[in-house]
Order: sequence, then structure tokens, then C-alpha cells
Amino acid sequence: MNKSKQMSDAFLTGAFLAVVGGFLDAYTYICRGAVFANAQTGNIVLMGIKLSEGNFSGAGQYIIPILAFVAGILISETIKKNFRKNSFLHWRQIILAFEIVILVLSAFLPSSRANNLITNTLVSFVCSLQVQSFRTVNGNSIATTMCTGNLRSAAELLFSFFTSKSKESLNRSLQYFGIILFFIIGAAIGAATTSVLGIKAVLFAAFGLLIVFFLLFITKEAENKTA
Repeated sequence: MNKSKQMSDAFLTGAFLAVVGGFLDAYTYICRGAVFANAQTGNIVLMGIKLSEGNFSGAGQYIIPILAFVAGILISETIKKNFRKNSFLHWRQIILAFEIVILVLSAFLPSSRANNLITNTLVSFVCSLQVQSFRTVNGNSIATTMCTGNLRSAAELLFSFFTSKSKESLNRSLQYFGIILFFIIGAAIGAATTSVLGIKAVLFAAFGLLIVFFLLFITKEAENKTA
């Protein structure tokens, strides 16, 4: 089975992950101190603004999640290297289980300056694990925790369709736009549920990852042979 046919590469999986990605960004911004869990570019900009104001403690709330994001990439690659041939769980499922536990724990950290910093760090870590572990949809390089790259690729492929009339380019462009749409849906759901449930809303994101965890059992055996 080709990688493009594996469940980790399927559009359904990418859609669920994009919903979780949008949800977490809305969640941390609304109830955890106006920090973006996924968009580290935004956090870098906000950190620069705080530094320009001489607010060094305020800048600190952005640098820690950024470092956590970097750490998540390193740990994701470590798990992949050491558990790539695991016969019981696929290495991506191990990462998903890790993410779910972290999000559940985050739901029980009361809102305060210190706890919000811890939560944002944990959520940024989770998002980096996700973006590093799930990098393609139907063979296309797609991110499920941010949209800028996806939007560029979607527009580029749309231009290719207009100039070459290639149906493949149109199909690929629509897949990028589809993932962006699900990210927006996730952000809307995150905003709505967070406004009602507060910090406990993050449990919905954990549930979304749990669905992906079980989806991967569909082709786990094939992935263990080829991934």
C-alpha cells in the first residue's frame, strides 16, 4: 500500500486534525492569555511588540511556547525513530496518545497567569507534535495546525488550473482549501465552546485526537510496513 493510501494521509484524518488545530488556537487565545498555540509566527510578532514596549515579562509568555514548539519537533522525531517498527501501535498513535494526555491534564489547570503559561506551553508542544507527525494529505504537503502555507499552495494550484486546465491541480487546490475550511470550523467551534465551558473546552480537542487515534487502526499494519 502506498503512503498516499494510508489512513494517516487520508483527507478525513487531515480534516479532523485541522478542526483540532483551529480549536486549540481559539482556545488558548480566548481563555489562556491571548497566545496562539499553533501560529508561532504570531507569537514571535507579539513577543517583538512586548520587547519594543520594554515589557520583558510580557515577552516571556511568548518565548516559552515557541521553545516548547521546537522541543515538540525534536521529540516527535525521536519517537518516530525509536518506535517506527512497533508492532502494537504505530508511532503516530503513540504521539496522539501523548497529545491526548497532555490536553486532558491542561483542562484541569485553573486559569491564572502561571497556569496559563504552563497550558500554552503544553498546547504549543502538542501542536508541534501534530504538525511534525502528520505532514501530508493524499500526498500533498499540508499543515493541519496553521494556514499560511496551505493558502499559498491552494492559490498556486488554482492558478495552475486556470492556465493549464489540469483537473489534478484543481483537485489538489480544493484539498488545500478544504483543510483551511475545517481549520476555520475548528476555530469557530473552539470559540463557541470556550465561551461556554471555559478551560474545560479543551477536552473537545482531546476527543478529536482520540477519533484520529482509532482511525489509524484501519491501516496500521500497512503503515508499519511502509512508513
